[in-house]
Amino acid sequence: MTAKQAESPHPAPSAPVPLIDMGRQYAAIESEVLAAISRVCSSGKFVLGPDCTELEQALAKYCRAKHAVACASGSDALLLALMALDVGPGDEVLLPSYTFFATAAAVARLGARPVFVDIEPETFNLNPALIRRQITAKTKAIMPVHLYGQCAEMAPLVDLARDHDLAIVEDAAQAIGAEYGGQRAGAIGDIGCFSFYPTKNLGGFGDGGLLTTNHDHLADKLRLLRVHGMQPRYHHRLLGINSRLDSLQAAVLNVKLPHLDDWTQRRQRHAARYTQLFTAYGLERGVKLPQTAACRRHVWNQYIVRVPDGRRDALRQHLTDRKIGSEIYYPVPLHLQECFTHLGYQRGDLPETERAAAETLALPIFPELTAAEQELVVRETAAFFGVRHGMEGPNYLKRAAEKRIA
Repeated sequence: MTAKQAESPHPAPSAPVPLIDMGRQYAAIESEVLAAISRVCSSGKFVLGPDCTELEQALAKYCRAKHAVACASGSDALLLALMALDVGPGDEVLLPSYTFFATAAAVARLGARPVFVDIEPETFNLNPALIRRQITAKTKAIMPVHLYGQCAEMAPLVDLARDHDLAIVEDAAQAIGAEYGGQRAGAIGDIGCFSFYPTKNLGGFGDGGLLTTNHDHLADKLRLLRVHGMQPRYHHRLLGINSRLDSLQAAVLNVKLPHLDDWTQRRQRHAARYTQLFTAYGLERGVKLPQTAACRRHVWNQYIVRVPDGRRDALRQHLTDRKIGSEIYYPVPLHLQECFTHLGYQRGDLPETERAAAETLALPIFPELTAAEQELVVRETAAFFGVRHGMEGPNYLKRAAEKRIA
């Protein structure tokens, strides 16, 4: 499927708009994927085979890192990274609360203490200005999350880590190909962690993950930890885990990787179009649009808007009633989750995190989304806010935006 086909005015605006439709992507590469799977089946090399080696080499180059180490999932990548850094009981790791559960779970599973830090309201990422006051003698690492496809503010974090002899583990699960000051996500800190869950920008046909690093000794340790700490066979040097990538997943990802930059460019065009269309309707007050910070390459894993004044859930229901997909990431921040009550956090401790959890809504932005579908999303959002004047059809927003910008 070409970019032009992907942005055609079909299906008709009356059709449902999914939050994500992986079937459209698969249809465009089906023959390549089936051929790759067939090749693996014929080879009989199903775990960490040649396809995995090929993927690791290609992704190290893509992420501009010296090493890439494949593993079984993004969650395992986080766990393995902390294991390689010897994080354990008595240690503290600084991280955001506004993120997927796996970020903090990896810390807690090793007996260390997650220390939650509030976020920047514009990017939803860890606020570096709040990090310094949280550093103690027990702090072992900082785990910034490059949320929704945009890198966190890394320069001050790198400076703090150097000054206090701390490690940096980048949770880049949603940010493959994102950049900060020309550096790729996963190659800025000590270890980068990626997920190949099917809904990610580079997604497999199941679970899969990857770690990147520029340190030889960490790469060697990660490769050992993912195979039970075993080297040679049946001789265990470390207490590792079983986190090997299946060759079938690697084969699928090797097919998809050459398409990734094109898919990213489509996501970027969709984000720009949303901004144009929301602006055409004058909805900037009712819906606060996402921002790209300076010196960033945003890869738009999600397009997240803020809906203030307690209207987020009602807007979502309005869209659901009209068969328009949306999602809330993340309705309960980690510091308020039941499993972390022993840490002693209370409501109000992280105000920006809690406000984001109450206001944010994800809208469709997958690469194959059409212009007509985006217009429907914005038109129905406008209808929710009572903006109905001039809804003359599926191309109205495009004409209005062009007129307003001109």
